[in-house]
Amino acid sequence: MNRWRTLITLVLLGGLMAQAEAASWVAGLHRMGLADPVDGRPMQALVFYPSSGDARPVRIEGYQTRVAEEAPVAMGRFPLLVLSHGNVGSPMALHDLANGLARQGFVVVAVVHPGDNNRDHSRLGTLSNLYGRPLQISAAITAVHGDKLVGPYLSDGKVGVIGYSAGGETALILSGAQPDLERLRRYCEQRPGDADACKTHGVLIADHSELAPRADPRVGAVMLMAPLSLMFGRHALAGVHVPALIYSGDADQLLALEHNADALARKLPLTPDYRLLAGAGHFVFMAPCDEEQHQRMPALCKDADGVDRRIIHRSLRSETTAFFSQALGVPEPAERSAALGQQQGQAHP
Repeated sequence: MNRWRTLITLVLLGGLMAQAEAASWVAGLHRMGLADPVDGRPMQALVFYPSSGDARPVRIEGYQTRVAEEAPVAMGRFPLLVLSHGNVGSPMALHDLANGLARQGFVVVAVVHPGDNNRDHSRLGTLSNLYGRPLQISAAITAVHGDKLVGPYLSDGKVGVIGYSAGGETALILSGAQPDLERLRRYCEQRPGDADACKTHGVLIADHSELAPRADPRVGAVMLMAPLSLMFGRHALAGVHVPALIYSGDADQLLALEHNADALARKLPLTPDYRLLAGAGHFVFMAPCDEEQHQRMPALCKDADGVDRRIIHRSLRSETTAFFSQALGVPEPAERSAALGQQQGQAHP
């Protein structure tokens, strides 16, 4: 019986996804400002969303993408995803995924984390960064629901979180994990050469001691790419009860796989869908580079022989779309929303 129910669900999901593809959306781009919950200072976010406007090539922070800037949102109801970038990173490094998800009918809010982005490193190694990042994502969820352009088109229900590298840590806290700071200290004592995880020798600077890890009950699913997760043992993960899709490369040059993605996949209370990419490094999850980027930042753009970043991203977009559609509900174009309303009216005269 369960097998048939699952089969029917997958058939229905496939049909609904086909409807979404037929909508021929482009990715809109909206810039949203809000206040950083840590100190009240201005914080920025980029919102990618399904639009029926005209997309044009634009270059933002050196990344080439194709969007309809500040164009009208397509008619319908669309699930919300929020995206957390890595340490000293930029949401634009993940524009390929955000853009692709918007074209498939998701609203993707990509926060620029204050004090931990490509222009400002002032919060690296601090409690305000570890605990502030999830608060910033929660603030963005609230802000986009009240946003005049995008808010009226959001679906009811749970929100998905996408986390890359340190953004994986952020996503886990939002879904109920409790960081174990002593675990980080012990790790750095044993592996002081891990320059990425142990910049402050395993002891975070207590710049905002009033902050604490805070889960967000609106989060209903997480997708993690090369997650930084060594602070979470089994006990620290006991409060995470949402579905998870995890990707990692088996040649990650920054994060020790056995202490991060591998360990996380074993210890989460709900067994995740864990996908290990052969030969892939840490930066394979960043958008494929154009020629100018290859020249400007070769270390972030070059992949190992036999690893095709474009093919990986094609699968990443497709599999992430399917995962969040099943976990949160599929996008509802205006025609389908109207049809559902008519069916409900006929069923309940």
